[in-house]
Amino acid sequence: MSIDGVEETEQNQLDLADSNPESVDIDENDASDSDVHLASDDSPDPDAISVETLIESLEQVTAERDDLKDSIQRLQAEFENFRRRSAKELEQRVAVGVSGIAEALLPILDACDAADAQGLEDVAPIHSALGTALKNFGLVRIEALGSSFNPNEHEAMSLETGDGDEQIVVEEFRPGYKWGTSVLRPAMVKVREQ
Repeated sequence: MSIDGVEETEQNQLDLADSNPESVDIDENDASDSDVHLASDDSPDPDAISVETLIESLEQVTAERDDLKDSIQRLQAEFENFRRRSAKELEQRVAVGVSGIAEALLPILDACDAADAQGLEDVAPIHSALGTALKNFGLVRIEALGSSFNPNEHEAMSLETGDGDEQIVVEEFRPGYKWGTSVLRPAMVKVREQ
């Protein structure tokens, strides 16, 4: 058949379809991939998505997003609390370590004090350097002489009775030291009531 013959056959089939739409037979060989199939209004389109379904999907995704956002915020808060707590614990451990070292060095400081009291000048530079280093780490000597007796900072070795109610430190046998707000060692003192 010629090309004109093919066109005539297709034209004849279209003319027949116009006259009787129910009796049209189209060969599968004549149909091409470019044919358009129109759906009737009676049958639902399986690919069509309803608005309600879209709204439900959107609400579900929004709820999941909000849940994830809340979870992330909680995790961030927990991590921040963990970081603060860890930093505080580290600071406390360092403080305990430094105060332990300072407390261990107090007998050496006492020996240097005794050497200074006996006039041994060779120990003075060591005494000064040790005292300065401990002071830089926060060690503070408790000033006891002439102050009111404080059982948190002073250890009374002897008591002179008097006619007053106030207890005053009149002699210091061994100095006391504080590190920060903690008393590392109370001062050994003699107390008089005045």
